[in-house]
Amino acid sequence: MPGRSGTSSLAAAGQLLPVTPGLGVVTAVLLLAGVAVAGWGRLGQGHAVLRAGLRAVVQLAAVALVITWVVGSRWWSALFVLLMFTVAVRTAGRRMVPAPGRGWLWAAAPIGAGVLPVLLLLLGSGLLPFEGLSVIPVAGILIGGALTATSLSGRRALDELRQRHGEVEAALALGFEDRDARMEICRTAAATSLVPALDQTRTVGLVTLPGAFVGMLLGGASPVQAGAVQLFVLVGLLAVESVAVVVVLELVGRGLVSAGRPGDVIG
Repeated sequence: MPGRSGTSSLAAAGQLLPVTPGLGVVTAVLLLAGVAVAGWGRLGQGHAVLRAGLRAVVQLAAVALVITWVVGSRWWSALFVLLMFTVAVRTAGRRMVPAPGRGWLWAAAPIGAGVLPVLLLLLGSGLLPFEGLSVIPVAGILIGGALTATSLSGRRALDELRQRHGEVEAALALGFEDRDARMEICRTAAATSLVPALDQTRTVGLVTLPGAFVGMLLGGASPVQAGAVQLFVLVGLLAVESVAVVVVLELVGRGLVSAGRPGDVIG
């Protein structure tokens, strides 16, 4: 019966990580430990870890308050997805182009190019109902993957061009076009940003049980259903992140995203 199913799901979730004051205490201790290690371990990221943890607390609290209301409306759900996309663009863009300016806006291209076709395919085929409870989680997973790929590939490509600037000049002297010279130098470094997604897909079920799989099992789905959905998520992320990396490389190769001032040409 539905009532029993819902009760059993909540009970299973409670067994996984019971939400008690003890959970809050342990979470705070882990955050402080991360801050201490990242700071005192000469990583120089202690404050960044603390800010990230505190922001997560505030943001999750806010989402918990509004998500039930948002998912009840298609239009509010669409606006919520747009908000996620905007935050992802700003975050990834500022990672790629930390200098002041509006160069971070270019991050909209790789994230949008990766996520939009997949969402349209799912909605158009009817596999994903146009309901907030379905669209928001799937869009969030895809946008998050595109954000990571864009940030990593952009930073690695630009760092590679900065460190191997002389090789770019040499390629230009040999007759390479500007775009081709940059791409020749930074393509391999940018491609390594796919390694986390590749490793996650290769080791799924053997090293980790991802969130979608565990969540569906706790929600009462069969192992086959949970496995099928998780497989889609992993394959979809590989596609989204691959597209994002290719678009980032094109932006860097054409000098639209550079290590100098936004819009400056490298090489």
